[in-house]
Amino acid sequence: MKSGSCHCGAVLFSVEGEIDQAIECNCSHCSRKGFLLWFVPRPSLAVSSGTERLTTYTFNKHAIEHQFCSTCGCQAFGLGSMPDGTEMAAINIRCLEGIELDTVKRIQVNGRAF
Repeated sequence: MKSGSCHCGAVLFSVEGEIDQAIECNCSHCSRKGFLLWFVPRPSLAVSSGTERLTTYTFNKHAIEHQFCSTCGCQAFGLGSMPDGTEMAAINIRCLEGIELDTVKRIQVNGRAF
């Protein structure tokens, strides 16, 4: 179990699973925010506090609900679905505690092409 939060600590969450890789996307949104995203099944994400502070941002095809803290503006995760309909969560691993970012395999994704 991995614990995480937004910058101000208002939104606290935990995620089950092992990080085998993170997506580093070059789309206009991800590249500006420096996301490193770990995709997990939606039931693996549990928000323990601060849901009332979450605000949703969508763009382009409006397929991903980017969740961010309305107090500090930090986006710790997003919610969406795989093409087959499986609900997923995209966890910004930069918001997880105790992660050595240099040890995580990064997969480059050309999001600008979508």
